[in-house]
Amino acid sequence: MTDTPILNHENLDAYQAAVQLLALAHQIIGQIPRGHGVMVEQLRKASLSIPLNIAEGYGKRTAADQAKYYDIARGSAHECGALVDAAKVLGFIDEQIHSSSKTLLHRIVSMLVRSIVEIGDGDGDANGYGYGTRI
Repeated sequence: MTDTPILNHENLDAYQAAVQLLALAHQIIGQIPRGHGVMVEQLRKASLSIPLNIAEGYGKRTAADQAKYYDIARGSAHECGALVDAAKVLGFIDEQIHSSSKTLLHRIVSMLVRSIVEIGDGDGDANGYGYGTRI
């Protein structure tokens, strides 16, 4: 049996955490009752956007392009955070799932911000970011 080849972005901690979040988001989606389709669709799209933009950004050849896609992923992570908060406030998820989600989201955002700061946006400006660990 041969090992399945992997692409380099799959080795990124932020990508791996984003894939974990995607699975957790779909667990949350399963707990949102009928009649909240907009919320379900927003969480589905935002949680999928994070690993997709990390992968796409990693594949870009310029620092400005990489930073752009990592920043889009960061924005989607914040959107997921707001949706997870809404699910908690509306009583769709318990404290444990809420806490796990927010911890994972904080980790993802921290890694993305750190990466954006380190690579910059091509003009040397770190855009005021400044916390986290490298993806």
